[in-house]
Amino acid sequence: MPLTPVTKAHSLTRLVAKLDRVIVLATASSSALTRWRLILFIVGAICTVALYKMGWYQVGNGAVTAFVVLFLIVAGYHNRLESRLHRLRLWKQIKVVHLARLRLDWLHIPARPLSAPEHHPYAKDLDLVGPHSLLHLLDTTVSSHGQARLVAWLLEQPPGPDQWVLRRRLVQELIPRSLFRDRLGLEAQLIGEQEINGRRLEAVLNHAVGFSHLTTVLAIQTLLAAITIGLGLSALLDWLPSYWMWSFAAYALLYFWTDQGEELLEHAVGVHFELEKLGAVLGFVERHARHSHSALADLWAPLLAPGVNPPQLARQAARTLHAISVKAHPVIHLIANTFCPWDLWFTYRLQRIQAQVVAHLPTWMDRLAEVEAASALATFAALHPSYRWPDPLTTDLQRNGAQARLSAKDLAHPLIPETHRVPNDLALETLGAVLLVTGSNMSGKSTFLRTLGINLCLAQAGAPVCASLFEWTWVRLATCIRVDDSLEAGLSFFYAEVKRLKALLDATTDRSKAPVVFLIDEIFKGTNNRERLIGSRSYISALSESNGFGLVTTHDLELTDLDKTVPGLRNAHFQETVEGGSLQFDYKLRPGPCPTTNALRIMELEGLPVPPHQA
Repeated sequence: MPLTPVTKAHSLTRLVAKLDRVIVLATASSSALTRWRLILFIVGAICTVALYKMGWYQVGNGAVTAFVVLFLIVAGYHNRLESRLHRLRLWKQIKVVHLARLRLDWLHIPARPLSAPEHHPYAKDLDLVGPHSLLHLLDTTVSSHGQARLVAWLLEQPPGPDQWVLRRRLVQELIPRSLFRDRLGLEAQLIGEQEINGRRLEAVLNHAVGFSHLTTVLAIQTLLAAITIGLGLSALLDWLPSYWMWSFAAYALLYFWTDQGEELLEHAVGVHFELEKLGAVLGFVERHARHSHSALADLWAPLLAPGVNPPQLARQAARTLHAISVKAHPVIHLIANTFCPWDLWFTYRLQRIQAQVVAHLPTWMDRLAEVEAASALATFAALHPSYRWPDPLTTDLQRNGAQARLSAKDLAHPLIPETHRVPNDLALETLGAVLLVTGSNMSGKSTFLRTLGINLCLAQAGAPVCASLFEWTWVRLATCIRVDDSLEAGLSFFYAEVKRLKALLDATTDRSKAPVVFLIDEIFKGTNNRERLIGSRSYISALSESNGFGLVTTHDLELTDLDKTVPGLRNAHFQETVEGGSLQFDYKLRPGPCPTTNALRIMELEGLPVPPHQA
């Protein structure tokens, strides 16, 4: 049976139910082991005390040893069970979120706050960033760099064709590797909920540790420590007088002069905290990137070079932290530094590790971000197996030598539930093509613009699209759908709209770059009818002669006669029917201008006064 969203949801639901059953059984076993540990402790204590009271000391010692060993075995098994139970709960949550993504259940899809960039030509209009957005649906990344890379794929278009081919190859390679994709997130969550923040990690690593001439001071302290130990042994064996006190005094003075107090420990904890999760995630990817002739292996190759092993450096940082952490135990710390320059040595080690990590961190974060973004798109593709992989038209494949083309069949909006979305076909065959879309209020004009725009972003990002066919040439995207006035900037709605349309027109006049697909909703809606018609005619005519093609929606049916004077313009419309005293919309795009309007009908249905013959 072919995979559909329904069968995919059914499969995920069964898996979540199975995980629930396993978690219930594991929780019951954990509770039983907790009781057994308590019973073992009580029985062991009673038996041991009783045996000692009876004077059976040898048997008592044996009983103590046996109960301690048995208790440690049970405790070890219990700890492993608790660890597995924790992993199971996280694994179940990952699957629950997948199910929520499939059902567009936004409340159960975790969102990391990110707002659309100011003055971006289409991010806000197409709901690409923010709550209930495409990024909200796609984002499975575990680092700030990964999220930024995914956003860049959606917002920085078009990509280079060669870059896009490598990107899509990686995405398609990761689709069947669901275990890898899910465990990438699991490995990060096992360390903690906080994301891997590349900028914060870089700031911590660039923080200077130690002091100037650390190497020289370390060498002097090492020499003084060796001399003190030698002289001390000589004095102990009565070979020499107690000269060791002089060298130890110099050693102690230098130690107190260079002691960094708690600052060193706090910094080491910070380095370890930031590196631990990064090392775990990079190590996991590394274990799966050693397969030859794979896109993942090619991408990860720079991180497999000798001396550039991220997990190894993370482990070295962890060991250094553990050594420095003796500062938390004053007696042990004093003893350690009495016999050798403990703090100075591990400060030097921390310096070296930081320098190595800082040198390689940009490459690490770049490659991890690429894997994360590709994994997010692969998860999206795996959850929607019916979506089509779009086909870019190269110069050789463009039909009739057209410089720009976009064709789609059964195009629908991926952020609308499958039970409510309505597919439509679309064809824009050449530069200067303008599809003028008319229709009633609420008939679907704005949604259709967003449908085309969001699928185009998916296609150029390297993801599948919500369509049965999607072919296009590389394009830039510019929209004017949501226009907000700005009190702070002193802009009226109309002036803000004019500035957006001017920026869009300027983009279409640049013929040195890829063509522009423009999506304009309710052109010049911020002014009066007369000036709107004059301005719209001139603006649409200019678009038809530009380095672009696209869609313009309007309520002004007077503009539909532009097909007589603008060669590249075609009319299309959405319409409604009245049934049972209410408006019904089918959201199907039809050729030609809209034959009906509904504004007065909506007013009448809502009880507003309307002349009877006008409604």
